[in-house]
Amino acid sequence: MERLGTGIGWRPEIADAVEEMPGIDWVEVVAENVCPSHPPESLLRLRGRGVTVVPHGVSLGLGGADRPDEGRLTALAKRARALGSPLVTEHIAFVRAGGALTASPRLEAGHLLPVPRTRDALDVLCENVRMAQEALPVPLAVENIAALLAWPDEELTEGQFLYELADRTGVRLLIDVANLHTNHVNRGEDPARALAELPLEAIAYVHVAGGFERDGVWHDSHAHPVPRPVLDILTDLASRVAPPGVLLERDENFPEPSELERELAAIATAVESGRTAPVRPVPDADPAPVSDAAPGPEWRAAGTEAARQRLALAQTSLLSALVAGTPAPEGFDRVRIGVQARSLAAKRADVVAKVAPELPVLLGEGYRTAFLSYAQRHPMTGGYRQDALEFTESLLLAGRPHDAGVRRELREWWLDRSGPAPRSRRPAARVARAAQRVLLGR
Repeated sequence: MERLGTGIGWRPEIADAVEEMPGIDWVEVVAENVCPSHPPESLLRLRGRGVTVVPHGVSLGLGGADRPDEGRLTALAKRARALGSPLVTEHIAFVRAGGALTASPRLEAGHLLPVPRTRDALDVLCENVRMAQEALPVPLAVENIAALLAWPDEELTEGQFLYELADRTGVRLLIDVANLHTNHVNRGEDPARALAELPLEAIAYVHVAGGFERDGVWHDSHAHPVPRPVLDILTDLASRVAPPGVLLERDENFPEPSELERELAAIATAVESGRTAPVRPVPDADPAPVSDAAPGPEWRAAGTEAARQRLALAQTSLLSALVAGTPAPEGFDRVRIGVQARSLAAKRADVVAKVAPELPVLLGEGYRTAFLSYAQRHPMTGGYRQDALEFTESLLLAGRPHDAGVRRELREWWLDRSGPAPRSRRPAARVARAAQRVLLGR
């Protein structure tokens, strides 16, 4: 397996700092944020210096009941080629539900949601991963995710689930030790047991990130320093296998470059400690299951239609409870459903503010309240940009905001973006300045 070394998540906000940071062997970039025909100059400069760039997808939804979207796979393949990447990565998660399989409206989570660790879900995931592998020009690695809630009646542990996935498909694993910590706090799962059950030879690289705990729930924020328990899990992993690469993730609340460098140093120390530490025994760990045989063409021919149907109904029921206010499915913790629902709505408001920064400028302090009220009544059915347009349209139809000048600017913004082509070529910065003038009464 290719040696990656020390890495950091590349984000536009820290692009300059990453370029100047010593000891960076590779970077990971959110795939959907990169245009393959015009990659950011910073990434091109890093590549020119021999720094490896890995695209990290967030929208395929390989754990969903539907087969992977061909357009999304094609786009991910283009990014891998454009960046000269040795592999691409995605998540073991579902991000949408509903549609044809359930004869219900399509719902978007706008977030990575956990897949039930059941045989049905595993069969569907394996088939989806194989389809992705066939469509991609480089190897695929998939990441374990963090979760605020657990599915009832699961049949496999996380380690067993990942073992079978790797065994049946040959896919590589991206192990996020911060997510193992999250699932330890939120779901009572033992990280050491998960590591003991993993096929360590399948690990492509490792993620390390920070978060915070509130009211007994750990939030995987990627906006806080890496805590000691996460570093301890990294040490445990490094005592079992030499990870080909370790990467620090940070998505929000970026500190000074010197602080990021200190976190990278702490990560390196944790890995080094693992190389000399004895493996911690895991009491009562069940042996990882081994498939009777590698699935051949007959497995593909048999298909997964019945499993997809059952999984679709289960995932749609959960997602509807999270974003549309329907009752929590039987067996779920209703308190955790509420926590996850509020978290999804808050993230949705934050991301819409990023993809449409003019909206919080135009609406001022009232933006967040107005958006959260809208989100309670309108589940997301498309991407965040469509969400921004539909939110704005709902305000205008309701005759809001009350300030006629702001409403006029909001209408111009909406008209400029809702048609097949922009009505004007005004840069976003000019729109924002115009909105600010309205707010200041100039």
